[in-house]
Amino acid sequence: MANYITIDGGTTNTRVNLVCDKAIVATKKLGVGSSSKDTEALKGAIQMAVATLLSENRLLEADIECILASGMITSEYGLCSLPHISLPVNAEKLHNAMHKTVIGDVSPIPFCFIRGVKKDGSDLDGVDIMRGEETELMGILKPDMGACLYVLPGSHSKHISVDACGSMIDLRTMMTGELFAAVMQHTILRHAADLEHNRIDEASLLNGFAYAKKRGVNEALFKTRILSTVFGGTKEQCYSFLLGCVLCDEVDAILKAKEETVVLGGQKQFRIALTLLLLQNSDKKIVTLTDAEVERSTSLGAIQIFEL
Repeated sequence: MANYITIDGGTTNTRVNLVCDKAIVATKKLGVGSSSKDTEALKGAIQMAVATLLSENRLLEADIECILASGMITSEYGLCSLPHISLPVNAEKLHNAMHKTVIGDVSPIPFCFIRGVKKDGSDLDGVDIMRGEETELMGILKPDMGACLYVLPGSHSKHISVDACGSMIDLRTMMTGELFAAVMQHTILRHAADLEHNRIDEASLLNGFAYAKKRGVNEALFKTRILSTVFGGTKEQCYSFLLGCVLCDEVDAILKAKEETVVLGGQKQFRIALTLLLLQNSDKKIVTLTDAEVERSTSLGAIQIFEL
């Protein structure tokens, strides 16, 4: 079995994994991503991470098949700017579109970059993009389940429709994570709830969702302050109410999707909250991935694409 280094390049952070026999044996988390717009800093951080992973695990560069990289690392502010490929997309199309090169000032180990995916159209509703989630999806794809909606919540939540043959056929993005963080940290609601008190109170989560569904997200958000100041809600209750408000539109989109099976991956808190909300508000079949499945999904997906 081959050894790989996989890179999951995000907007603000980059994760570098050493993968042996398809198991992640070591990880370096870097506090730099494409948003810094500093390619040299990104190169330096990755160069150091790769060298450290090899040294700490007593491996040589020759022991590594290649460096598999996906995500924002293929954007204009990453290591290798590559255009998206258009839907429909399956593993074979991702494999055929990989770009192999050597970046000598990072490592003599060859890189294989996996391109992002786009939805083409003539209006705003018909166009969308993603970088990284296509690789994550390949690592969690469940072909035996037929057509599914895969929901990968995070800073930018992705709803990916996959047909019975395992091809991505539709894509939708929602800024759930960034909206939640912005409201929590940069509005008056930061006094009512904070990210440190993030245990989900199910009743408050459901109440926040129901209020946003009834009166709209904008009005519902302010009720978090009322819950805190007038009704003495705890930090956890306010956090959960606010989370239910922010997730309202995302749940609505899932309920309207044609797929009857929904697979939930992505960021843990959103995954848990969406599971609770969908079980209470939907007749769809809900499949929630484990932390372990999500943790290894991007590395496993990159290897599956490469080895196809």
